[in-house]
Amino acid sequence: MRQQGILLPISSIPSDYGIGTFGKESYAFVDFLKKAGQKVWQILPLGPIGYGASPYQSFSTFAGNPYYIDLEQLIEKGYLTKEECDALDFGDHPNYVDYEKMYNQRFPLLRKAWERALKKGLESKKDYVTFLQKNSYWLEDYALYMALKDAFPGKCFIDWDEDIRLRKPLAIAKYTRELADEIRFYNFQQYLFATQWKELKLYANKAGIQIVGDIPIYVAFDSADTWSHPELFQLDANGMPIGVAGCPPDAFSSTGQLWGNPLYNWEFHKKTNYAWWMQRIAYCYELYDVVRIDHFRGFDEYWFVPYGDPTAAKGHWEAGPGYEIFETMKRKLGKKKVIAEDLGFLTDSVKKLLEDTGYPGMKILHFAFDPSGISIYLPHNYDRNCVVYTGTHDNETTVGWLQSRSYEEKQFLKEYLNRTDDEDLCWELIRVACSSVADTAIIPMQDYLALGNEARINTPSTLGDNWKWRMSRGVLTDELAGKIWKLTKNYGRL
Repeated sequence: MRQQGILLPISSIPSDYGIGTFGKESYAFVDFLKKAGQKVWQILPLGPIGYGASPYQSFSTFAGNPYYIDLEQLIEKGYLTKEECDALDFGDHPNYVDYEKMYNQRFPLLRKAWERALKKGLESKKDYVTFLQKNSYWLEDYALYMALKDAFPGKCFIDWDEDIRLRKPLAIAKYTRELADEIRFYNFQQYLFATQWKELKLYANKAGIQIVGDIPIYVAFDSADTWSHPELFQLDANGMPIGVAGCPPDAFSSTGQLWGNPLYNWEFHKKTNYAWWMQRIAYCYELYDVVRIDHFRGFDEYWFVPYGDPTAAKGHWEAGPGYEIFETMKRKLGKKKVIAEDLGFLTDSVKKLLEDTGYPGMKILHFAFDPSGISIYLPHNYDRNCVVYTGTHDNETTVGWLQSRSYEEKQFLKEYLNRTDDEDLCWELIRVACSSVADTAIIPMQDYLALGNEARINTPSTLGDNWKWRMSRGVLTDELAGKIWKLTKNYGRL
């Protein structure tokens, strides 16, 4: 089935309180998607974030980001007042998230909401109790982990006192007792997150729109997952990584990319029939309709960087679990909708893994226009079972990308598009993506808005200026929806 969608992170949606939320503006975006004839809304990972604000470095692979909790719904419930919310400073730029202000302002506000929810008897309500019980397998560890991070001000678990760092039973019991109120507060945040998100997802599904979510292949070292399940990872006796994740040197980086995430102990996972992975993936399908598996090639081979190396240059390839993990997934969870992020250098074994799974891979137009004309990303090389993008969250916006092309690339691009000038080249690339044989075409919202690199989401291997862009209010016009709808109709994607 041919279909079309838009990539827009939750954080990029407008709101009155510093960052996109599950509030009315998200519902308005769903309405826009429906009006524009779209069937897919792709978002980025929803997990709680720390330093650097990357959704790919989360404190939990299961928990949700409390920044996305809509404050207006808490006002409606009587947990907060509008005056309390409006009095706080969440940042003074409508198009960028100020994460420092978010951190300093959001949690004291949520604590007020928690105190009032307690007075209203929330903990005795059936749906709240059911939520805690259903999610106890991850929530208990996560809430304790976050409470401990507060008690050991902001420190990663590796720097905690040894008894709790190593999860000795007496220490677990002691801190669970001493930090009981803080643990309950983190439970409350996750309840609000899950309740609001599932209502928004249901609204989207009723409008005929599926949510594409993103599962990072790796988890952060500073996370409840690594602390509570060290057996899942390649760690030494002191809980320190033996090796960390990254990718090798390439045309974009002479030293490769050093991500720093702990690597999986695949032998252990295999012995348990991938139980943790099955639990993790099953939970993803409670949140999303389609899951984009990040760094798909890492399941075939992954780049092992010795812990402590300053770059990824001296790493080496090691074997991943291969098809066995996906065979287990199909057997245990049934047939699920997946997008495989198969970008980068693809060996024959990675191509074989993708073929064996049957999952659609990704095609990126920004990678297509090598003047040699031999790129696999040129649309005439696609088969139907793929998802085409102009660019992703890791790329420049298309307007920014066009501005940075060499003369030779630009000339080849214009010849391919049968254009003689630069006018509307961004829209032409969108049109080429939608006209391709790819079953699914997903376009970043910034490209429909013809925004430059001021609206770029992420520049890989950099810190400090990523994950911040927010869409302006008032740009989702009926005129734009109509233009997208016509494009969608013309290429058989309604």
